[in-house]
Amino acid sequence: MLTAIGGIFRPAEEFRMHSRRRCLATLGSWGAFAALSTGLAFPRQARASRSEALTPDERAAHALNRLAYGPRPADAAAIAQQGAGPWLDRFLAEQLAPRSLAMPAALTDRLAGLDLLRLDQAELLGRWRQAQRAAREARLAAASGGAADADAAAKVRDALRPLVMQAATARLARALHSPAQLEELLVDFWFNHFNVFAGKGPVSVLVADYEARAIRPHVFGRFRDMLGATARHPAMLHYLDNERSVVAGYEPPRAARRLLASQPALQARAPSGLNENYARELMELHTLGVGGGYNQRDVTELARMFTGWGIDPRRAFAGAGGDLFLFDPGKHDFGDKTWLGRPVAGSGQAEGEQALDVLAAHPATARRIATRLAQAFVADEPPATLVARLADNFLASGGDLKALTHTLVKSPEFWQRETVGAKFKTPYQYLLSSLRAVDAPLGEAAPLLGALAQAGQPLYGAATPDGYAITAGPWRSPEALTQRVQWASTLSRRHPVDVQALLSTLGAGVSDATRRTLGLEAPSQQLAALLLASPDFMKR
Repeated sequence: MLTAIGGIFRPAEEFRMHSRRRCLATLGSWGAFAALSTGLAFPRQARASRSEALTPDERAAHALNRLAYGPRPADAAAIAQQGAGPWLDRFLAEQLAPRSLAMPAALTDRLAGLDLLRLDQAELLGRWRQAQRAAREARLAAASGGAADADAAAKVRDALRPLVMQAATARLARALHSPAQLEELLVDFWFNHFNVFAGKGPVSVLVADYEARAIRPHVFGRFRDMLGATARHPAMLHYLDNERSVVAGYEPPRAARRLLASQPALQARAPSGLNENYARELMELHTLGVGGGYNQRDVTELARMFTGWGIDPRRAFAGAGGDLFLFDPGKHDFGDKTWLGRPVAGSGQAEGEQALDVLAAHPATARRIATRLAQAFVADEPPATLVARLADNFLASGGDLKALTHTLVKSPEFWQRETVGAKFKTPYQYLLSSLRAVDAPLGEAAPLLGALAQAGQPLYGAATPDGYAITAGPWRSPEALTQRVQWASTLSRRHPVDVQALLSTLGAGVSDATRRTLGLEAPSQQLAALLLASPDFMKR
């Protein structure tokens, strides 16, 4: 729920869940939706042989559904003008070299108007501290007979709402309107891989900076660089508690004790001994994966290696600006360790950097990254040949993510007929693809955030370190499908579109069976809703 993101937003009333009966009544008496709500699809059309190559039009539609957040009317017009083959060659070249693409002026202007993107980490944390101070004052007022204590939570929401809304606006604006669509898909993939939860304290005001500096610059760079950037970012340090992890017996110096005494918010995050949260997720989720050849002792030893990696309290709480990462040797365990079967001499911050070097180059990491990337872009159960090729490329290139993405996009498995439509859209992908299909402007972000929350995927709202599921299972419940039907009805009502234009935009992404099932008897607005809620459109 959006209320989980620091209580900042509540879902918009118009997107609250309607009963299934009301959804079906809204869309007319079309029996296919009864089957849809139980996870069934339309009658299948006769499939081409799996060995039969995709036509140029099919390849173009597949590229727009898998390497972009779906087609827009302008894409259909460009394909018709240039021809599907030449258009696709140019599209792929541009997506793999996104710096060659000019951003639309409207998108650039929209981003330029967001104050959040110009604040440094210390300034962002300062905004969060101001909100906490207002909450404390409200609680003190309530304790002395003033306003109700509920005002404290309201003050936090009111203070932080603009920053969190701007973070969401930036993400949604880029995803909808950037011509570098593959880059936007990769930003979402890698943010999810290195997930942080906006509902945990100051992470709410840091997520945009985390995405902009720890994720976005590295999606076509090197995995090791992204791994290091996430490890040092205050959003990750706070989310997985490494800022609190210190050597056993640590005693803060006198100046730090004075700062603790003057800052209630800092007291709650005071060092509390060795914390294994980051070390565990670093190996289990970010790199090696379950079964990657480590044990509990390795987790503990790695946590010792990362003691002292934290947030500079002077910049965070004394008004100084700039980045917040600080390695504090006074908090570090300088004892020798044995990790992954190798001796590690106590050497301070270099121990953590050494660990990141080892993990980034490990064969188990290569397999995990290859598997996850293939799951996200090809199939929930990807071909073993593709996973092996991607893993080999990862190791041979030193974790070059541009080379890895190029190998994925050029792989024969990506372009197999059985790959087309094999992925089920997440709520985030479904929302964006529907907006692009009808060429809807972004407008205000709040209603879209409400829709995502209602669909079970609030933006920046995955509470657990493993992020949101990238496979179909969690997103195919009858309730989730019914919510999509309601969204399709709402969107088609608010952004009327000629159904023939919509069919042209979706192109080969709409099967002959769906076209036959829909017919052309209903009014355009209703048919558009049915198209956007069809099983074809829910797949990629």
